[in-house]
Amino acid sequence: MTTRSRTRWARATALVALIGGLLAVAATPAAGAPAPIRFLSVSAENLKPGDTVRIRFRVTNTGKAAETAIVVVGGGLTCNTGCRAEPNLGPGESRDLDAKLTAPKVNPGETSGLNISVAVRLGGQNSFDHRTVYVSGTGASPPGAGEPAAGVDRVIGRVRDTAGKAIGGAAVTVGDSAGHEYTATSDRSGRFAIRSSAANPIAKGTITVIAVMDGYRTAGTTVKGRAGGTATVRLTLAAAKAAPTTAPPSAAAPLVAADETPEASTAAAAPPSAETLSDDGGSLLPYTLLGGLLVAAGLGALALMAARRRRDAAPAVADAPTALLHTTLPRHPRV
Repeated sequence: MTTRSRTRWARATALVALIGGLLAVAATPAAGAPAPIRFLSVSAENLKPGDTVRIRFRVTNTGKAAETAIVVVGGGLTCNTGCRAEPNLGPGESRDLDAKLTAPKVNPGETSGLNISVAVRLGGQNSFDHRTVYVSGTGASPPGAGEPAAGVDRVIGRVRDTAGKAIGGAAVTVGDSAGHEYTATSDRSGRFAIRSSAANPIAKGTITVIAVMDGYRTAGTTVKGRAGGTATVRLTLAAAKAAPTTAPPSAAAPLVAADETPEASTAAAAPPSAETLSDDGGSLLPYTLLGGLLVAAGLGALALMAARRRRDAAPAVADAPTALLHTTLPRHPRV
């Protein structure tokens, strides 16, 4: 086989491999592609009639062109806010949305499992996602009430300043890996505690704790929570920097020298007038104009003197040849 034939076969083989690779990629579905609609969190799964539940979900435009998503929240609960939205999303863009719903009435002694559904229409296609919550009537036990909590037992901690002094009254927010949020307030010794329950479980995993207090900078930390365990955190709040203040002028009376009268001393110590400190420079304008006139006058005088000197010197130079002509040359004696 000649060199030219080998080159042709190599090119043909590369072309076939390229086409096969493209076909394989086109035939393989996109792995890990985001769903058009996905629940992020539900504030509580066990409710009583009239309780409010907060949900958060994410809408993603999986198309290649900008779209207006039509989002509707429904299900067995009554939607109060965030029930419908129409966000404009670019290709691959996501948007997190919130909604609040109210649990309906349930007969005493009964527990009803209800779905919270979220639907979105994008690119002419409908997508859905849902979460199940339980509403228990009077005297009914919520599901799992008699079972130990599968999440973290509790989150405890203490809030102090940079000097180690306890800070009471700080607002503490605890967020778990499931999107649940719980709040507490530190006591006089700076301690706080949030206990998990079947109705409000603290999910295991990463737990974020944030403390806020007036006069201090916000501080936060994360800790790993184990099922049935206690997560302990320590937060240190640094004092916020106060804005600089201008010291007021001293009210002390001015000193009077022995050879000065009080009137003269007061006049000497009086602060400059507002006109002198004005930013527009109005009081300096006359002096500026006067200085400019004096400079212009001085330059004019110098120019006039130079012109006179040139004029006086010009005739002498011009008459020099004539003077040389009229000069009598000395006569030499004839030989």
